[in-house]
Amino acid sequence: MIERLGLLSILLLSFLVAPARPADVTGNWQVTISTSEGRMTGKASLKQTGDTVTGWVGPGENDPIPVTGTVKGNKLTIKTHPQPGRNAAFDECRLTVNDDKMLGTIDTNKGEIEFLRSSRKYNEPLKWPGKGL
Repeated sequence: MIERLGLLSILLLSFLVAPARPADVTGNWQVTISTSEGRMTGKASLKQTGDTVTGWVGPGENDPIPVTGTVKGNKLTIKTHPQPGRNAAFDECRLTVNDDKMLGTIDTNKGEIEFLRSSRKYNEPLKWPGKGL
């Protein structure tokens, strides 16, 4: 009996010590950015492979800005890569992932950003910048 309780205790502890899987951020998102200058909305589509994230963010599929990022646990950091002559609403954002919602800050507390998942499917944008489309 004592041996069984000991084995059960070890099994229960192993679940507590097991490393957490990174959050899954693949999908389409509605984005809201709030700063002291006002509020803007847009869209994003992200694709996650392991802890690496790629995709785009922008006003819509016709005006995408490529992004890259890294997921660690429930934290996501995204960096924008606008084409020369273009501006992005942020350079970098740090988000806390909670299933279908991500909240965080842009450019070291210059504003807040919220992502709400609209689907779990990644969508290529209708037009990639710099590709002549």
